[in-house]
Amino acid sequence: MTRSRRALVSFTLAIAAGSWGLYWLPQRMLQDAGMTGGWGTLTQYVLCVLLLAPMILLRAMRGLPTGLNMPLIGLLMGGGIMCYANSFLLTDVMRALLLFYLAPLWATLLEIGMARALPHWSRAISLSAAVTGVWIVLGQEAGLPLPHNAGDWLALAGGAFFAAGAARIDAVQPEGITPMLSAFFFYGGLVGIVQLPLLAGHLGPVPALDDLFAMLPWLLALSACFFIPTNVVILGAPRVVGVGLFGILILTELVFGTVSAALWANEPFGWREILGAGLILCGGIAEVLLAPTSKPAQAPG
Repeated sequence: MTRSRRALVSFTLAIAAGSWGLYWLPQRMLQDAGMTGGWGTLTQYVLCVLLLAPMILLRAMRGLPTGLNMPLIGLLMGGGIMCYANSFLLTDVMRALLLFYLAPLWATLLEIGMARALPHWSRAISLSAAVTGVWIVLGQEAGLPLPHNAGDWLALAGGAFFAAGAARIDAVQPEGITPMLSAFFFYGGLVGIVQLPLLAGHLGPVPALDDLFAMLPWLLALSACFFIPTNVVILGAPRVVGVGLFGILILTELVFGTVSAALWANEPFGWREILGAGLILCGGIAEVLLAPTSKPAQAPG
């Protein structure tokens, strides 16, 4: 792999992940329009499955993998994003971002422990900058950011699942984006179905059919123009850039989320947010510029 290709994929991933920093906006809009109970998130997953169905059927007719053979990747990645998306409905935007973005630390630990790969020395610089930035942006004076409510726990679980899913993709190197997308939305949707009764007391009642039909065009546009394209990039990136760098670059979502929450959710934006966001960006840039293009060395034993 050339350095220029790795840098291009890294940049594309940063933009795709950054756009997810604005995803809390449509989630809150859907909730205000009557799509309570996490039904807006689940509907988007179902619509994505339906949009991908022709390609999946064609692959099945040709004897090619359809994604149903990737339950672990689907449950981890799709389920992680399902948890994350619903967490915005149950907790503050900033807390959801912070707890989800403990994932980069876990991703690097997975790279060391499961893949038995020794990260390049540049990882110490980039990860330290990124994690310090996260703490400065969202730590404030609240001390250790432990989960306090159902939304916090969903965000924390989502980050853990997502990091493990990225590690799984990096380990098995599945071929083709379409099967991974199918697994993401199909198995992630199953996680959403399981969540509905478990979180009924927190997420609210089943939405009225009139609300569902009124929001269907918006849900369809969100699924086709945002959900699928961004996940093409996010699902394909780990096997190109590696799970550790992947975990750092998706921190651009935190930058977008911090700024958007300050502008439209009346959440703080001052020197902490500016300094923290700068450190996060510097961490990702340092990793791209300093990391070697060869495979990491294997840990002894």
